[in-house]
Amino acid sequence: MFDGFWENVLRYPRYMITIIFGIFYSFFLWLKPLLSRPVTAIALILMLVAGFLFITFTLRAMLGLSSV
Repeated sequence: MFDGFWENVLRYPRYMITIIFGIFYSFFLWLKPLLSRPVTAIALILMLVAGFLFITFTLRAMLGLSSV
C-alpha cells in the first residue's frame, strides 16, 4: 500500500523548486527587452530597488523591528 510513498513525498520539493525557477525565468524573459535601452533599464532597476525597500520597511514596521 505504501510502496514508493517516501519517494513520491520527496518529489514535491523538486517540483516546487522547478515551478519557482520557471516563474522567475519567464518573468526575466518578459523584462529582458526592457533592458536593451538604458533609460528603461535604469527605470526598471529603480523600480525593483524601490519595491524591495518598500517590502523591507513594511515588514520591519509590521514586525516591530524598527523604532519608527
